[in-house]
Amino acid sequence: MKWRTAVDRALDSLGLTHAQYVVLSSLIALDRPSQRELADHTGLEPLYVSKLARSLEAADFIARTRDTVDTRSVRLTLTPHGRSTVEPAIAVVRSLLDRLLEPLGDRTSAFSDELRELLAVPLD
Repeated sequence: MKWRTAVDRALDSLGLTHAQYVVLSSLIALDRPSQRELADHTGLEPLYVSKLARSLEAADFIARTRDTVDTRSVRLTLTPHGRSTVEPAIAVVRSLLDRLLEPLGDRTSAFSDELRELLAVPLD
């Protein structure tokens, strides 16, 4: 909760929330994911991703298009406005993460590896 709050505050000047940032930054890494694929990637609930996608589309951050093969599926892409907003947001969050991890010093890499291991454990 502390991290999410810090990200919300850091991104406020860009007009983004933590959840919006998660969606937009994920779209940089993924190639036209479906809303379901994005939900799986982010760990967010599919219904919440759908709601976020609609609001991000209304704000011209993303484009939502029907999949040509599976018309039940909606594909997501960043718009130029979305890309120009999320790129500086990524830099802001990276800086915040660097500040968070600074006390670990040279143990940062080992901590990150262990954290990835923990996060990979299925809980369902």
